[in-house]
Amino acid sequence: MSENLDKSNINEEGKSKSNDSEQGLEDAVEDSDEALQKIKSGSPSTQRVQRPHSSPPRFVTVEELLETAKGVTNMTIAHEIVVNGDFRIKPVELPEDSLEKKVKDIVHKAFWDCLSVQLSEDPPTYDRAIKLVGEIKEALLSFLLPGHTRLRNQITEVLDLDLIKQEAENGALDISKLAEFIIGMMGTLCAPVRDEEVKKLKDLKEIVPLFRAIFSVLDLMKVDMANFAVSSIRPHLMQQSVEYERKQFQEFLEKQPNSLDFVTQWLEEAADDLMNQKCRNALPAVGEASGSGDGPGPDPVAVQNYAYLKLLKWDHLHRPFPETVLMDLSRFQEFQLQLEQLTVLGAVLLVTFSMAAPGISSRADFAEKLKMIVKILLTDMHLPSFHLEDALTTVGEKVCLEVSSCLSLCGFSPLTTDKEAVLKGQIQAVASPDNPIRRIVDSRVLTFLETYLVSSHQKPLPTAPGGLGPVQTELEEVAIKFVRLVNYNKMVFSPYYDAILSKILVRP
Repeated sequence: MSENLDKSNINEEGKSKSNDSEQGLEDAVEDSDEALQKIKSGSPSTQRVQRPHSSPPRFVTVEELLETAKGVTNMTIAHEIVVNGDFRIKPVELPEDSLEKKVKDIVHKAFWDCLSVQLSEDPPTYDRAIKLVGEIKEALLSFLLPGHTRLRNQITEVLDLDLIKQEAENGALDISKLAEFIIGMMGTLCAPVRDEEVKKLKDLKEIVPLFRAIFSVLDLMKVDMANFAVSSIRPHLMQQSVEYERKQFQEFLEKQPNSLDFVTQWLEEAADDLMNQKCRNALPAVGEASGSGDGPGPDPVAVQNYAYLKLLKWDHLHRPFPETVLMDLSRFQEFQLQLEQLTVLGAVLLVTFSMAAPGISSRADFAEKLKMIVKILLTDMHLPSFHLEDALTTVGEKVCLEVSSCLSLCGFSPLTTDKEAVLKGQIQAVASPDNPIRRIVDSRVLTFLETYLVSSHQKPLPTAPGGLGPVQTELEEVAIKFVRLVNYNKMVFSPYYDAILSKILVRP
């Protein structure tokens, strides 16, 4: 299958290199905003097929642009919560040398210095301190669930601002006692991960540093509470998110009618590829798996599945990504990089085990050890500075040492000098995308993913094709994430895909 995808103008060498995965929410929003500008500008790439002219772009006002960008951002956040099981809200950390952080530090220092001066007066002035207690009270109440009646009453009674003001006016206010209650309540309400931070608060005796530390920990507790809320609603958010994303995209489409042009090209290419393959009988499994065997054209589901596989071989440097998968651009790039690494890893192991004696190639412990060694040496494949040829030279040296060592332990003769040279040469040859072994492994990887797409709702799930056994675990991890993402994308955008394919597949 990899050969068919390569023939569809999918340039593997032109892949865009992404940074570490899972690229969180900020990267997704940036990708969407950048893509939004591309869609609105309507400027085609130099190596892209001719753009459809049925829906010309129209001019928009700045207000419409900002409103649309806001809608895309909100849609991205909802999408990220549902799709990314590891989604977490993180505290904002400003860069050390940024102007924003410098201004923030100056303002905060001025505030706390003013509070220190007020508390040092004789008699002390508690106006600012009481306002802070009021903010702390609101924060503590926000952490409570509806059933926490007793805790709510305790907070309301002890942190009664009117009573505290009266005590301050009469010189009877004990700030330390209030702080002790606040710290105890924070310990009751915080997540276990914050126990240590709350415990450290008890060691602070000066009021101003204590209040600063309390607010710092409260900010972390707010983040914890937000993440707890996200994890709680995620199971119930799926259907609402599907409807919300579809609605947001429809509104965007009404303002920019050309916003499905790249999707149309993507699906047209997939349909044409499948039709050509059917004529050559080169890929019967795709049509047969979806029930299109003897029909006049490929099945719409088969076209969609094949189109998603094409995204794993996308030329990100020269081709714009389809609009409906833009929010997952970084994820598809990550899949692409992971699969490239697995393909090279699988090819190296296949070459090695084909030359090794059967007695050691069948040993699971040796196969696992060798796999981990090669994986470590290929860890940085996603970096621009990585040179695969140099890395495979090192891999060849290490593999020969491990094979010879294992052969000796099992009572076999070590590799001869000639065999070592041949093995190193075959491993080095894997650096070329056109290497026959690498192409075979690549084809089997894509076939496995396609089978996973077709049988994702069936049991048992497919096993890895021959030769991919050593990397089956890693391949299944990618397949599960890929299929989950594809199925969600189908749920949101299937009406648009069906409408486009209904026109494409009836062409003479």
